[in-house]
Amino acid sequence: MPERWTPDSWRARPVVQMPAYPDAGTLAQTESKLASFPPLVFAGEARNLKKSLARVAAGEAFLLQGGDCAESFEDHSANSIRDFFRVFLQMSVILTFAAACPVVKVGRIAGQFAKPRSSATEVRDGVELPSFRGHIVNDPGFSAEARQADPSRLVDAYHQSAAALNLLRAFTKGGFADLNQVHAWNQQFVASSNEGLRYERTASEIERALRFMAACGIDLGKESALHQVDFWTSHEALLLGWEEALTRQDSLTGDWYDCSAHLLWAGERTRDPDGAHVEFLSGVHNPVGVKLGPSTTAEEAVALCGRLDPQRRPGRLVLIARMGAGLVRDTLPPLVRAVRDAGHPVVWACDPMHGNTYTSPNGYKTRNFEDVMEEIRGYFAVHRAEGSWPGGIHVELTGDNVTECLGGSDEVLSAHLVERYETMCDPRLNARQSLDLAFQVAEMLRS
Repeated sequence: MPERWTPDSWRARPVVQMPAYPDAGTLAQTESKLASFPPLVFAGEARNLKKSLARVAAGEAFLLQGGDCAESFEDHSANSIRDFFRVFLQMSVILTFAAACPVVKVGRIAGQFAKPRSSATEVRDGVELPSFRGHIVNDPGFSAEARQADPSRLVDAYHQSAAALNLLRAFTKGGFADLNQVHAWNQQFVASSNEGLRYERTASEIERALRFMAACGIDLGKESALHQVDFWTSHEALLLGWEEALTRQDSLTGDWYDCSAHLLWAGERTRDPDGAHVEFLSGVHNPVGVKLGPSTTAEEAVALCGRLDPQRRPGRLVLIARMGAGLVRDTLPPLVRAVRDAGHPVVWACDPMHGNTYTSPNGYKTRNFEDVMEEIRGYFAVHRAEGSWPGGIHVELTGDNVTECLGGSDEVLSAHLVERYETMCDPRLNARQSLDLAFQVAEMLRS
C-alpha cells in the first residue's frame, strides 16, 4: 500500500467518468450522510473472499463472476433477485460437477448501479443532454430534469443494496442454496429447453451421488457445504465519492476496506495507473480487479499490478481481459507472459461481453452468443499455450427470459430483440444462454 494513502487521496489525482453534480455542497452533505451509515459488507468477509481467490490464483478453483450490466431502481423485486441467484447457482453447479472444480461465486449485484459512458452527452433531434450514467446518478428519461445528476440517488442506492444483500444472505444460508433443491432451481421457461433438459440430467446425477454418500454412512446433514454457499458481491468502483463514504478502517487490523462490496474493479476507461480510480483501489484491502482491453500493453499491465498489488499477495488482484473474439488470441499472450515474468500471482478472468458489442440493423445494442463463446475459447487457448490457469469468467447475465443477445441453441434473432429487450444499458445473456455457456466452459475446464 502506498505511503500516506487515505480514503480521499484520490481527489488529488486526475478524475474521469465522474458525473457533474450541480451543487457541490449538497453532494458533500450526502456523502457525509452515507459515511455515517453502517457498512454494507464487512472486512472479514472481504478477507475470506481473498482467501478463496488465492485458490483461484493457484489453479485450484474457478471464478464465476456475473450479473446485471447496471442494476435498476425500478426492477428490484424479490423475484428478480431470486431468479438471478437461481441461474447463478445452476451455472456454479454445472461448473463444479462437470469439471470437478470448486467455484468462487461473485455477483455483479447490490451496488452495480453506475455505468461509464463513451460520451459525456447524448444528442437526440438536435437536443444535447448529459448521458444516462445509471440510476445511482440520473434517470434515463430524455429531459433536462431527468438527466441532471442527483446526489439523493446515492442514498437510494445504499438502501437498495442493503435490501438486496439481506435477501441474498437469506438465500445463501437459509436453505435455498441446499443441494437437495438442485431440481427446483430449474425455471419453468428454461426446463423445456435443451439447456434445461441437460441441466436436469446433471441434477439427477447429483441426486444419485448424494444418495450414494448417504448409503455409505456419511451424515449429509452435518456437511454445511451441501446446504449453503458463500456468495460475494462486486461492482465497478466508478463513483469514488460513494466508495470513499463507505470505506471503513477495520477495528481488528487497522486496514482500510471499501465496505460497499467485497470486490471492486476499475474499468477499461478508468484504469490509468496514475488516475484517481487506481489510486483509490490501491489503498483498500479488498480484493480488487481491473479490466484490460485490446489496447493494453504489457508494460501497462505490469504497472497496474505494481500499483494495485506491490506486495504480490495471492487473491488480491484479478485481471479481467475483455479483448473481443477476433483479438484475444493475439493481444492476451504478451500480457500473460509479462505479468507472470514479473512474479505477480494474479487471478486471470475473461470478460467475453464488452469486446463483442455492436448495433443490430434494427438499432438495438446487442452481442452474439457465438462471439462470446469464441472469445472464451480463445482465452482458454492462450492460457493453455502459456501454461497458466484460465482462472474465471466475468459475464453480464440475468435470470429473466429476455431477448438481448443473439444466438444460443434456442436462437434469438434480430427480429426477436424488440420482444423483451429490458436492459438498463448493455445486453445480457438470458437464463438459457447462461446455462449453455456454463456447460461449454465446464467442457473446456474438464479438457
